[in-house]
Amino acid sequence: MRGTRSSPRVFTGGHRDGPAHVGLWMLRVVLLLLLLVLAAGVQTGEGCPDKCLCATQTVKCQNQDLESIPQPLPANTRSLFVTGNHITNISVESFPTRLELLTDLYLNGNQIKSVDSTVFDNLPNLSRLDLTDNKIVHFSAFPVNNTLQVLNLSSAFHNRLSMDAVLSVLQSGTLLHLTSLDLSNNDFVVLPDGLFAGLSKLTTLSLRKGSLIALQNGTLAGPPLLDLDLRDNRLREIPNASLAEFDLNPGLRVLLAGNPWRCDCFIEDLVLWLKDSTLAMDRQNLSCVDPGDLRGVPLLQLDPSQLECNYSGDMKGVLETSYVFLGLVLALIGVIFLLVLYLNRKGIKRWIYNIRDACRDHMEGYHYRYEINSDPRLANLSINSDV
Repeated sequence: MRGTRSSPRVFTGGHRDGPAHVGLWMLRVVLLLLLLVLAAGVQTGEGCPDKCLCATQTVKCQNQDLESIPQPLPANTRSLFVTGNHITNISVESFPTRLELLTDLYLNGNQIKSVDSTVFDNLPNLSRLDLTDNKIVHFSAFPVNNTLQVLNLSSAFHNRLSMDAVLSVLQSGTLLHLTSLDLSNNDFVVLPDGLFAGLSKLTTLSLRKGSLIALQNGTLAGPPLLDLDLRDNRLREIPNASLAEFDLNPGLRVLLAGNPWRCDCFIEDLVLWLKDSTLAMDRQNLSCVDPGDLRGVPLLQLDPSQLECNYSGDMKGVLETSYVFLGLVLALIGVIFLLVLYLNRKGIKRWIYNIRDACRDHMEGYHYRYEINSDPRLANLSINSDV
């Protein structure tokens, strides 16, 4: 029998070594390396706060019933999500250590009532701040050297009085890098003139689902807006001055749907602007709400002859109220005049008597001169006596 040299055999777990076995081992090695990479990327031990998940420079502390910003935060944190908790106040103590890399901060869905003026002092590179769905009452200014670019304040305020605080912040002139501002779902009724004049880089502004009843002249003047959302407010017309402000930004995209447009003579400028301009992206969806005979008619289909100023509805009520008020004022003036006459009745009576006596003496002189002139003999006598 010819001798043959047998190859060594390796047994692992009762199976012979072979191509399938080598592939299995390679798969195990790849999985092991993947687990090591994930373990390196996910920090669940030291450096990551309790009730938080830290991964690749992102810290998420969501829906954990937290009452303050968790500590300590990793020094390399770039994005921080502390959402859906019960935090009522944020101040400098919320970020006691300097976080140079933090750029995105999400604090939406908490119960925040106060935003202290020093809260962002240790976040020098903060560029995105989300305070959606809070109940802010006190809101202080940002640091002068802030780098904030995106600010979301949708549904962020407790009442209209608290919104005055953020308006002063927007007018403070410290948000020089802000490009996007969301003020939707707040009860702004009228915005002051020049509110956005200091936001020289603002390109996106959302005022959707508010209570705006009018746009004052100069409200939107200043920033180089590219996207303006005015949907679902209470606008009934837009003055010609505001439309001229829109035309100053040729690349502007305006959204106006969902407003109760009143189709009377005051809306004629808007109708003509919609027909000539392409800035209103949803102009096909704009229609009249009143008067009743024009309800549902698209604004683009209106003819100027249809736009009449019939003072009905609310305007009629305003005019009636004005007439009543004017009547009351005139009645009060009449009562005061009669009271003055009554208090000075003796002096007025004496003044009338003096005027009567003076008039009587004057008339008697005229009467005497008339009698002389009417009789020629008396006239000659009078002339001789004068000579």
